[in-house]
Amino acid sequence: MALAAAILLALFPLAILWFLDRREPESRWLYSIAVLWGALIATGLALPLNNYIFAAVAGFVKVHPDVQAIFGAKAGLILGAPIAGPLVEETSKGLGVLLLFWLLRAEFDDVRDGFIYGALVGLGFDLFEAPLYVLIGYVQTGDAPLSFQLADRFALFGLAGHTLYTGMFGMGLGLARQTTRPWLRYAAPVGGWLLGFSAHFLNNSLGLLFYLYTFLTTGKPFHDESTPEAVSKVTEPFFSLWVSHSALRLLGFFPFFLVVGVMLWQSGIWERQVIREELADETEPVITREEYKAVKSDRIFKTRRIQHTNRRISVAIVKAQNELAIRKWRVKQSGQPVETDPLVVSWRNELVRLRG
Repeated sequence: MALAAAILLALFPLAILWFLDRREPESRWLYSIAVLWGALIATGLALPLNNYIFAAVAGFVKVHPDVQAIFGAKAGLILGAPIAGPLVEETSKGLGVLLLFWLLRAEFDDVRDGFIYGALVGLGFDLFEAPLYVLIGYVQTGDAPLSFQLADRFALFGLAGHTLYTGMFGMGLGLARQTTRPWLRYAAPVGGWLLGFSAHFLNNSLGLLFYLYTFLTTGKPFHDESTPEAVSKVTEPFFSLWVSHSALRLLGFFPFFLVVGVMLWQSGIWERQVIREELADETEPVITREEYKAVKSDRIFKTRRIQHTNRRISVAIVKAQNELAIRKWRVKQSGQPVETDPLVVSWRNELVRLRG
């Protein structure tokens, strides 16, 4: 049930990412690879390493009873979560984004591409982690926290958890591809990973801060004295939980959302500028005068179409024109001749074929 619900909820962030990717949409195969890395490989790598860290922290707590006096019976979990989650999970997910960056550099053009790939890997991680925690809750208590886990992990349309954390690392890699400053090519990926780590660390530290605040104000560890619920957690109202979790995430992670929003906005400006400049010297059959007028009038939420053309062909022509423009920019930045570049020639030939 949790996996089926997670798949349905994942359609919302997937649609948002697809819209962000509309100017030069990536292959559906790449989308699938990114999601599957997060769902299968990243979770598979993270689970045993997380368990090892939790076991090590639990061992530390055993030989330091004063720590347990502060954080209570859940001291191992409370102290282990801010260490294991951010460090292990952002590394295992980041490896997938790094592989895409290394193996598919021609498809990894700018900040927007980087955020999309990173968010897709994070979405895959959520897709399997949410059902896992529902299952763990059921095993431990006999009651499945279905609505709570799904509302929490897919808060703000699925863009407030792992999609945000890993998306910021992807943005750093994308900025390294987009920038012309040598120092920023090395600093941006590190900064992106640290942003994702910091957001994840903040999320996993909330319990620790709460328990610490309770001890400092009362002198006693926090004790959960709640009685068993009369109604099963499976039947909790999902929508009200989703709204409250979304509001909390929006407030708590506002600085991170602001960074992502500004960088995506700037990336959109960069994309439109490159497309305008690099298509300016192209002629038919690559682009007509009417089509170039549409290029110049393109806006942040607007998607241009080829008039009097089948929709599928129109989308293909626009994609090929945009890919050609960005490839030309990339070749010029590397100091190579544009006219002999195989991908430039390939995109021009594709446009001739589409016109035919």
